[in-house]
Formats: sequence, C-alpha cells, structure tokens
Amino acid sequence: MFDYINRDTKLCMSLSARPGNVGTRFHNYLYREMGLNYVYKAFSTASLKDAIAGVRGMNIRGCAISMPFKESVIELLDELMPSATAIGSVNTIVNDDGWLRAYNTDYAAVRSLLDSHDVSRDMSYVVQGSGGMAKAVAIAMRDAGFKQGNILARNEAAGRSLAELCGVQWQPDLRNLKPQILVNVTPIGMAGGTEANDLAFSHEAVEAAQVVFDVVALPAETPLINLARGLGKSVITGAEVMTLQAVEQFVLYTGQRPTQELIAKAADYSRA
Repeated sequence: MFDYINRDTKLCMSLSARPGNVGTRFHNYLYREMGLNYVYKAFSTASLKDAIAGVRGMNIRGCAISMPFKESVIELLDELMPSATAIGSVNTIVNDDGWLRAYNTDYAAVRSLLDSHDVSRDMSYVVQGSGGMAKAVAIAMRDAGFKQGNILARNEAAGRSLAELCGVQWQPDLRNLKPQILVNVTPIGMAGGTEANDLAFSHEAVEAAQVVFDVVALPAETPLINLARGLGKSVITGAEVMTLQAVEQFVLYTGQRPTQELIAKAADYSRA
C-alpha cells in the first residue's frame, strides 16, 4: 500500500465546471486498497486548451472529462476510440507518452444499467438534454432497442440533431407527453448549482411515469429521485452511472480491474 507521493507516482485527474469529491474519493480509495502508486485530483479550468496541453506536457496518465467539456475537447486530442467516435462525445482521456486517446465510458455504463434494472424496451421515453452526456444516454437507449422516444432540449439545433441521430422526435419541453421513462441529463438538481433544489420534471410527469433516471450524480438522491422513490417508481441514479463509468476509467488508467467487493466499498466511501 502506498501512503505517500513520490517521483514515480502517476497522476490522474478530472476536468469539470463543478469539481466534486465523488470521483476523487472513488479512484483514490481503489489506488490505496490495491497498492497502486497513483493519485487522483479534481480540477476546473478557464482554458480547456491549456488544461489539455498540461495533461500532455506533464504526462498525466488519465483525465476524466465532465460537463461542459465533453464535445469541445475533441479537437484537442490525437485519437478517438470507437466508443467516443460513435457518440461524438468524450469522458475519458488516456495519455500514452504524449499521445492522447479518447473514450466514452458513460455509454457502456448506461447500457449496463438499462439491462440490470430490466427496463422494458417497449416503454416510451424522453431524454431531457442535448449535450455530451445526453448523447451517450440517448444513443445507448437507441442501441439497446428503445424506439418510442423524444429528445427535449431548449437548444433546437442540438436537440434536432440528436433526435435525428436516434431516430426519434425533438421538442423544446415535455408539453403533453406522458412518457413511461423520464431521463434527466441536465444540471437541474445538481448540488451547488442554481437549480439544486428544483425538479427536472413536474410532479405530474413523475406520477405518470414508470421509470425515472436522473444522471446527476451529486447528490446521490436528487430532488427528482426523492420524488420518484416516494411515488414508488423504479429509479436509476447518477451515482450508479458514476460508479460503473469510473470503474472502466480506472481499468483504462491502471490496466487492473478491482473486484466487485472493492468496487462496492469504493462507491460507498466516495459518497460518505
């Protein structure tokens, strides 16, 4: 077990508009328990170009990418792997001696959760959002076999583009729709934001739904998830997405896969 940083310590990091402790605690817990000479630190940046140059120049081993950088980072990287190319969105960078490869582990996490929660492909759905994470969710649902869907986005160009990619419709808001699956992929309900206490969907919409999926990971129990649980709905949380995608990042960075027991302990520790 490494309990100090030395010249051989490998650095991994994250970049987001609102850095948090969940990913940092998750990765560092696993490094410590598995005896790996790594350290993980969360950052924000006013200059994405300079930050990525730092990843390359300082030989930082891995970098997680969060909102709002998942699409704009693409032009700064050397190679997009199939998971990122298919979606046009990046959440993971692996640095091999200055060569920056891009991946998207969000997609695999969402596919896995749709299966593990046994969500019927016959249900209608809406995905609210049109950014990089919304792309990962919507395309994962498309590839999983969901066909009756709508993309809700205030940005018409981005919303229509994503809807066309997924073979569904776009509209700016929920209006008269009563989908069986509600998916929030916006910052509404995110801790620390101006909408931290707001609901991503109305009470009426949640009452009419069967499954509620909130991709916001912090807090683990968002206002939307709390309401859905109270109404007896099946829920999928952003904390679940965070755990699954972070495991795949960990494997890409270190070449080692933790046991399920360690993953569960790291997830609990990260949210404590």
